[in-house]
Amino acid sequence: MPNLKDLKTRIASVKSTRKITSAMKMVAASKLRRAQELAESSRVYSESLGFILSSLAGGSKDNSDLPEILVGRQNPKVALLVINSSDRGLCGGFNSSLFRSAVNWIKEKKSHGIEVKLMPIGKKASAFYKRSDIEVLENFEDLNTNDRQIEVSEQVKNKITDLFESKSIDEVFILYNKFISAIAQEPTYKSLIPLEQAAGDDNASEGSNSSFEFEPDKNELLEYLIPRNFLTQVYGSILESSAAEHAARMTSMDNATRNAGDMIEGLTMTYNRTRQAVITKELIEIISGAEAV
Repeated sequence: MPNLKDLKTRIASVKSTRKITSAMKMVAASKLRRAQELAESSRVYSESLGFILSSLAGGSKDNSDLPEILVGRQNPKVALLVINSSDRGLCGGFNSSLFRSAVNWIKEKKSHGIEVKLMPIGKKASAFYKRSDIEVLENFEDLNTNDRQIEVSEQVKNKITDLFESKSIDEVFILYNKFISAIAQEPTYKSLIPLEQAAGDDNASEGSNSSFEFEPDKNELLEYLIPRNFLTQVYGSILESSAAEHAARMTSMDNATRNAGDMIEGLTMTYNRTRQAVITKELIEIISGAEAV
């Protein structure tokens, strides 16, 4: 039979845990609203910029006159994967689902003879790939504020540009958890090099064979827009990941709070039954002693 003191201590401990998980749920919910607004607003901007670049590139009959950093290199040998994870835990399967997807993606790339290098964003990804045999080029952590998110986006953009120009990498992809709703996040890949074709480009190219003139020159526009597209896409993926993280943590802490409540209810019932059994046993001993006298 469980000890009454131990049961009472356990109930108090679970109640304290429930207070913590409930507070974390409310904090995550308050942060989620702001993060969701930023993610959704940046999504429109990044998609529009991607469409503009696709439209500029779509005017060419071939890729020979386009910058290599836009269309990628033929027969790529090295691919860079930028992985957006969280800095903190207690967010359910947010990171584990991301890493499972990355493992499958890396295996597929290696099966085609392409070497993969990594650039983790977030402490969880940095810690996960510290034990890996895959080369990690640079880690970025502590993305706790929007200013820091912008700063990291700028650093990642510069690093990607330098690596490509030095021919250390041939392709660049971003992996992040896309925010869908408060209870749903989806691991998503986005191609930076080569440029990911925007939705609707096929229809546009089929519907018209018109040629366009650009002022200034098309290549001059691309030279201006490509770095800004890198910055926008990286920043957008960080915002999406941040919103998805808060949503995952809110859901996880809500489940933990409910589970703690169920555990408290079960422990309280056990405590009451044990206490009743102890009282009954004491009464029996008193009555037995009285009858013996």
